[in-house]
Amino acid sequence: MRNEIQESQAATHSCVVDRVIRLKELLRLIALSRATVYDRLNPKSKRFDSSFPRPIKLGAASVGWSLNEVMAWIAARPQANPISAHKDQA
Repeated sequence: MRNEIQESQAATHSCVVDRVIRLKELLRLIALSRATVYDRLNPKSKRFDSSFPRPIKLGAASVGWSLNEVMAWIAARPQANPISAHKDQA
């Protein structure tokens, strides 16, 4: 029982740990261009996506993104899990 509690706490803790990623890593994770990322953030753009993770200001001229928010956004996209989408169509 004690091991189960410790494992549960460790799993919960690992989900809470977050870090800030920079643009280069963001682009690698989401496979979009820099221009598309900034279009997704611009409400005046036809590519605007209100669910896209907001950048975190790190300094006068630098921003980053929460890795947890980025991963949640990826998971929420319909294309993120083509296997389950295929099962739904069957």
